[in-house]
Amino acid sequence: MSVRLSTLDSSFLEVESPSAHMHVGWAALFRPPAQASRPTFGEVRNHIARRMGRAPRYRQRLAPIPFDVDDPVWVDDEEFDIDRHVHRTSAPEIWEATDSVMSMPLDRERPLWEMWVADRLQDGRIGMVGKAHHAMIDGLAAVEMASLVLDATPEPPPEHDDWRPAPAPDPARLLAEGVADRLGRATLLGVWPLRQARHPRALAASAARGVGALGDALRPATVDPELNQPISSRRHLARAHRPLGDLKRIKQRFDATINDVLLAAAAGGLRRFLHQHGRMVPPLKAMVPVSMRAQRAQEDLGNEISFVFVDLPCDEPDPARRLQSVKAQIGDCKRSRRPEGADLILRAFGYAPRTIQKALAHLVAAPRSFNLVVSNIPGPREPLYLLGCELQEAYPVVPIADRHALSIGMTTIQDEACFGIYADCDALPDADLLADCIDASVQELLAIADRRG
Repeated sequence: MSVRLSTLDSSFLEVESPSAHMHVGWAALFRPPAQASRPTFGEVRNHIARRMGRAPRYRQRLAPIPFDVDDPVWVDDEEFDIDRHVHRTSAPEIWEATDSVMSMPLDRERPLWEMWVADRLQDGRIGMVGKAHHAMIDGLAAVEMASLVLDATPEPPPEHDDWRPAPAPDPARLLAEGVADRLGRATLLGVWPLRQARHPRALAASAARGVGALGDALRPATVDPELNQPISSRRHLARAHRPLGDLKRIKQRFDATINDVLLAAAAGGLRRFLHQHGRMVPPLKAMVPVSMRAQRAQEDLGNEISFVFVDLPCDEPDPARRLQSVKAQIGDCKRSRRPEGADLILRAFGYAPRTIQKALAHLVAAPRSFNLVVSNIPGPREPLYLLGCELQEAYPVVPIADRHALSIGMTTIQDEACFGIYADCDALPDADLLADCIDASVQELLAIADRRG
């Protein structure tokens, strides 16, 4: 049976444009084994091909519904070919390959993912760049995408895959199923208030959370002349890299969370960066994704995320006060269950007509809604291997919508924190400076934390 995209999944298709490619991804570096031969590109490609059975979605393509009456569905790609998705790059630096790969959109006629292997880097390591459309996976699932590649031991276990594509449904069937789905949603929309009326307290609490989340989302951001100007299609991934222990020391001294530390470091880094551009810096409104996978025990791909909005105190000169500010805001979001409220609103949009859904997708992605995205994506804490090569670093790519020149992501690899500063090359040509500024902001907080200790 075909799986239909959720309204949130479809929204990432809707807001994609020639200058805003809505893929998530990462750039990773591996250390070859000292006592064994390094794998060739062909061996890596064949290794990935043998793993396809672990994630059926990676052999499925989008099937749009005739007349656009409903969200598209995933169907098996009867012409699936691993060579269309796993490529070799001869780039001597992984970052050169990353910028090139991330600046190109994915082909919607095929399964929406690619991996690029750099097997001859100048520093002797092996690099890999992976990307998949946000309609297919969220940030946490992008980390899980590594299961197609990585193992907990240097020697990969044997794999068996007897996949055969199911025939794609014909347009008439897609149309009939789409119409039935929309009618079913309309029926549920009519029945839902009657069901909820039996539980008035729960209904009132849900409504309060939803109203609070909606009000937060609709609170206008101040459009920033650098971060929210028209963008090109060219991307650059700048990086910062620190021991995770540094962030943990800050977290402990301030009784905060790693996410609080990331947001405070982003605020301090942006303040320093924009000051070097000769600017006075206002608070900037950040959209912060929140994973809902644990709550739903969802094993499929697709997006299981909600959002909260945080005012990054870039105007505050004191690093400790910046951290206290974001800590207080996130604490308030948790106490008021703002992520659950936003999730309720996102799911309610699924009952709206398609024209309204599309309009809302563009409204939420507009620069008047937020200035940038800041995302904390927990990664693996145990050692992982690609055909005997140990994973050392991985930098996340968090997509940017039109008139959003910047996103900041962080993932953890064992005891390392890897910051990915993903920027439009034209709007923010000096994104590497911003990466340095974020690193300096972490150092400021660490110095204060150590004095307190």
